[in-house]
Amino acid sequence: MNCVRLGSGKPLLLIHGIGSSHHSWDLIVNELATQREVIAVDLPGFGDTPPLVGETTIRTLADAVTDFLREEDLLGIDAVGSSMGARLVLELARRGGVLGTVISLDPGGFWQGWEIPFFYYSVRLSAQLVNSLQPFLPSLTGNPISRSLLFAQFSAHPWTIPAPIALQELRTFTPTPTFIELLDNLAHGEKQQGASAGSIQQPLVIGWGKQDRVCIPSQAKRAHQLFPDAQLHWFDNCGHFPQLDAPEEATNLILSVTDGTYLPQESTLETEVMLTHKEPDTLLISVGTAVVVASLIIAFRFATR
Repeated sequence: MNCVRLGSGKPLLLIHGIGSSHHSWDLIVNELATQREVIAVDLPGFGDTPPLVGETTIRTLADAVTDFLREEDLLGIDAVGSSMGARLVLELARRGGVLGTVISLDPGGFWQGWEIPFFYYSVRLSAQLVNSLQPFLPSLTGNPISRSLLFAQFSAHPWTIPAPIALQELRTFTPTPTFIELLDNLAHGEKQQGASAGSIQQPLVIGWGKQDRVCIPSQAKRAHQLFPDAQLHWFDNCGHFPQLDAPEEATNLILSVTDGTYLPQESTLETEVMLTHKEPDTLLISVGTAVVVASLIIAFRFATR
């Protein structure tokens, strides 16, 4: 399993989401490395790690990560996961004996009903779109308007994402066979099992962006019900990727949770409403459709210049 290692100190594992790589952490990895030995991996089938032999699912990825940690003598390492990687670290925490402290940022796998096809088709269409736009991505990501359209579903303020970071993310966000198989498994395959109260002894924090349009905020309630030992941490003005939308807060959260100084947020009425509120599916579907159509128009204009 390909990985990069930076810094020194207490080891910290970083696990990216679907269609990404270790570069998903580029905005915060250097700051984390000032206080931790950071180990950022490319999961099998992504980045520079070859695909698994056999099926690719959350279960087999969890097995692969466990094998990697055992081989590297890193069992018990603190870990941070993003999106699919966030679900992965929850699965490893549930198994016990694999990870230490865990921070799960906007985990997938807690959708129900209409949320399932919305997640599946919006992400798959986005990946297909990005794949068709590969020749134009340097220009598209260099322009804050087109960059905002391309990241509208994933970021609360996409124009602030640095162009090189945006380009790197989109270079890997393509519908490879591993991507398609894993996306189908995430949406329609195995359901995430939980961990009963008191069964997870190490600190566990689930972070969620209040403007997440991939894993909508109401899903946090289901995640917390399955993992009652977890603390919930809300990111204001943040979409699906806190490491992109709120890099300073994400860094501080990771460091404070892993060094034992984290102070849980106080419960607010706004948060309670968010945990029980279900966003209208028509609004979210309209957002996804608008992103695809607008991006196609931009790509066509660039292609015909």
